[in-house]
Amino acid sequence: MTRHEHVRAVTSDPRFSRAALIGRDLPSVTPDLVDHAESINLMDPPAHSRLRGLVAAAFGDRQVEELRPRTRRTVGALLDAMADHGSPADVSDWLAAPLPLNTVFELLDVPEPDRAPLRRWATAMMAPGTPDGAAAAEGKAGLRAYFAELTAARRRHPGSDLLSALAAVREDGEPLDAREVAVMGMLLLVTGHNTSAHQISNIVYTLLTHPEQLARLRARPELLPAAIEELLRFIPYRQGVGIPRQATEDVELAGVTIRAGETVHVSYLAANRDELVYDRPDELDLERKDAPAHLTFGHGTHHCLGARLARMELQVAIGALLERFPALRLAVPAEEVRWNTGSIWRFPLALPVAW
Repeated sequence: MTRHEHVRAVTSDPRFSRAALIGRDLPSVTPDLVDHAESINLMDPPAHSRLRGLVAAAFGDRQVEELRPRTRRTVGALLDAMADHGSPADVSDWLAAPLPLNTVFELLDVPEPDRAPLRRWATAMMAPGTPDGAAAAEGKAGLRAYFAELTAARRRHPGSDLLSALAAVREDGEPLDAREVAVMGMLLLVTGHNTSAHQISNIVYTLLTHPEQLARLRARPELLPAAIEELLRFIPYRQGVGIPRQATEDVELAGVTIRAGETVHVSYLAANRDELVYDRPDELDLERKDAPAHLTFGHGTHHCLGARLARMELQVAIGALLERFPALRLAVPAEEVRWNTGSIWRFPLALPVAW
């Protein structure tokens, strides 16, 4: 499905199941299905609703706004270090990579010595194709084992972090399945870090290669929240499609009968450029009016849990970067920027900027 209307229909219709995929051999952009059977990404209601409700409270409006001052301080310190390093500097290294990763690690209270191997495992797990399937499998196994051990430790000695809160939840007097808690920790690390980190770099590149739009944003900084939404719509942030769904019964959609048992993929990227929905869909317009919500964070049951947190991080990071460096520009010609082909995410491998 590529039309905005049809993507929304499939992702909000309970007749299209992700849980039905478990154990099936399906087309995939990674050597192994990224998610485990216990993952919330492969659940359907009511199991999905139960687990999502437990985690969603940590990412509500109030909770995210409480994190904004700390995020501002973190971004300020990162930009101070970047300025001290001097021009040119790689935005990916100095801002995009460390900010979201540090946020997730703090939410989960991951000890400092453990952070580097976790990042390596998460990167390997998201590698597409088959050439390095062993590394992807090793990354997935490493993350699972680590979070299983950390979950057990938090049950013995709980803290004030999100993983401890999940580990302490009891339903009908019984704790949550430890595997569910551990896999949720994995999911928060992989998706919480990668999406925001890569989108910071993507957004900076896009703004610096659209000077008229950048000038408009600099002249009217109050446009920033709406500008972030348009940038999220416009930028193709991943390669390929995500986790499919299986029809549990015959479904008529757009004049086509989808048979029970057939697999359905949706493309959020194509839906974000649907010319039936967006005027001039292939143009970046930071003052776009009356546009439907983009689908970058998904839709329906599996809409991204951390969307509010990601939006806040992007607003703070991009706003502070543009304010701190009013003459920010690419330090190399745009055609020399190299793009990632080693994971499902689309982002510049390095983004050298000058000021």
